[in-house]
Amino acid sequence: MSSVIPFGGAPSNEGATFRTPPHNFEAEQALLGALLLNNRAFEKVAEFLRPEHFAEPAHGRIFAACAKLVERGQIANPVTLKTYFESDGGLAEIGGTAYLAQLANSVVSIINAEDYGKLIHDLHLRRELIALGEDLVNHAFEPTIETSAMEQIGKAEAQLYELATTGQTEGGFETFNAVLIEAVRQAEAAHKRQGKLSGVPTGLVDLDTKLGGLHSSDLLILAGRPSMGKTSLATNIAFNAAKAYREEVDALGARKAVDGAVTAFFSLEMSAEQLATRILAEQAEIPSHKIRQGELANDEFERLVTAAQELHRLPLFIDDTPALSISAVRTRARRLKRQHGLNLIVIDYLQLLRGSGGSSEQNRVQEVSEITRGLKALAKELDVPVIALSQLSRAVEQREDKRPQLADLRESGSIEQDADVVMFVFREQYYLERAEPGQRPDETPEKFNERHAKWQQRCEEVWNTAEVIVAKQRHGPVGTVRLSFHGEFTKFGNLITGDHYQDPGF
Repeated sequence: MSSVIPFGGAPSNEGATFRTPPHNFEAEQALLGALLLNNRAFEKVAEFLRPEHFAEPAHGRIFAACAKLVERGQIANPVTLKTYFESDGGLAEIGGTAYLAQLANSVVSIINAEDYGKLIHDLHLRRELIALGEDLVNHAFEPTIETSAMEQIGKAEAQLYELATTGQTEGGFETFNAVLIEAVRQAEAAHKRQGKLSGVPTGLVDLDTKLGGLHSSDLLILAGRPSMGKTSLATNIAFNAAKAYREEVDALGARKAVDGAVTAFFSLEMSAEQLATRILAEQAEIPSHKIRQGELANDEFERLVTAAQELHRLPLFIDDTPALSISAVRTRARRLKRQHGLNLIVIDYLQLLRGSGGSSEQNRVQEVSEITRGLKALAKELDVPVIALSQLSRAVEQREDKRPQLADLRESGSIEQDADVVMFVFREQYYLERAEPGQRPDETPEKFNERHAKWQQRCEEVWNTAEVIVAKQRHGPVGTVRLSFHGEFTKFGNLITGDHYQDPGF
């Protein structure tokens, strides 16, 4: 029954009852007893249950000790644990070492061990949710000039997201042993995958070989001058990753990607319809202008319909909101990961994002620095690779060799520093087509024909090809990867060479 609070007054405590946080000591005792009776019960809960999930601290310490012994290949029972807990004051309060034998003797079966573990985990999340709610209410009651309501909402959403994904609301140190186990798991997953990739596949063989796939928590910058194909390459990668997506379900019913990626594409330059038309054109191999103008033959329309039927099932999500702030990108990405899962983020393009706008005196270089730091933090928080497209300065056009360099990045200091990988898209064909040599006044026809023949030969060598220049990579080598590029379909693919062939679907 609720009480009326007079305006300007304090809430009445009349009729208030004290509520204890949700817990179930009986379930904790049953699980520990099953574990002490038969250590194989640990296998059923090891994937998701941690010592801190127990409401009774002594139960958490018993579980941690059992886990250490089992992982060493030793037996965990009241006899082997007695030595560890003889001096444990917390255990003495509930019966001392005799309590261990009591737990083991009171169990009839280990069949329900997994159900007990899930219940313990669920109650832990509820306690954490209560604590988070109390903090949220207290912070909302104490408004400050420095922190706006929207910033409080963003922080609360971040805490909720972390609670939903990890079951813990605050970060901290991890033991090297735990980190090492996770590294071995990733290596095992890479070993099982076709192509031996440790990251999300791009679908482009040579690029995957150079990068080892797109690695979780990495910020990858894909840069180039206009008309080089940045957006086309990004959409190709997003499509290939979504097409390769496969998942499995863990012990708690959560979905986990084993290949490919659920992909979020933030298109700040093109509308969602334009981007969808471009992807349709790439996959149906129909020039996009023919789709827009309706100039399709019957067989082309059939290919278009077939491609659309295949595409609509892909886990590819597009957000075409213009001028998004970095905080809005973070909020929408968290929401998508909660609702559908998320394994890859693509942003087209970095210079169209906005910073927090906290200071009117902030110049563009500082704003871009904030954006790149925010994107790197987002990649680490969500544990996904983030590909951000970037423009290049006009300095490229002034050089004879038009291949981009790291110094050509706009506001290059922060972008180059924060990025784990920096790649440039370069198509020599684009420049050659605009540089057909003309005959000089003092040049003989023979000399002109010789120069023109060399130009024509070079055009044939680079026809329908592109280069991805990996200029920086924290985890691997740098170098140049050659790809095929069909301009009329804006489609990148694997280049046919002596050791591998283009994919049949190209």
